[in-house]
Amino acid sequence: MQTVTANEAKTRFGELIERAQRSPVGVLKHNRLVGVMVSAQDYEAMRQFYADRLLRTMEETALAAERAGLTPEKLEELLADES
Repeated sequence: MQTVTANEAKTRFGELIERAQRSPVGVLKHNRLVGVMVSAQDYEAMRQFYADRLLRTMEETALAAERAGLTPEKLEELLADES
């Protein structure tokens, strides 16, 4: 991944947008990576990947809870206010 300083990113923003269409561009501040510019297509693909992963995790958790005997009724009982 190519990197630029934060100051360079500020002064050459338009050029960096073009570069980010081809590959991610890292932004450094005090020699530390503080951000990454990516194309809109790459960003959307990452969002979709993590949304799919979250959905799979939720489904797997629900199946594991069901196999362990956690029914909606039992969950409601466990979460009920005891006062």
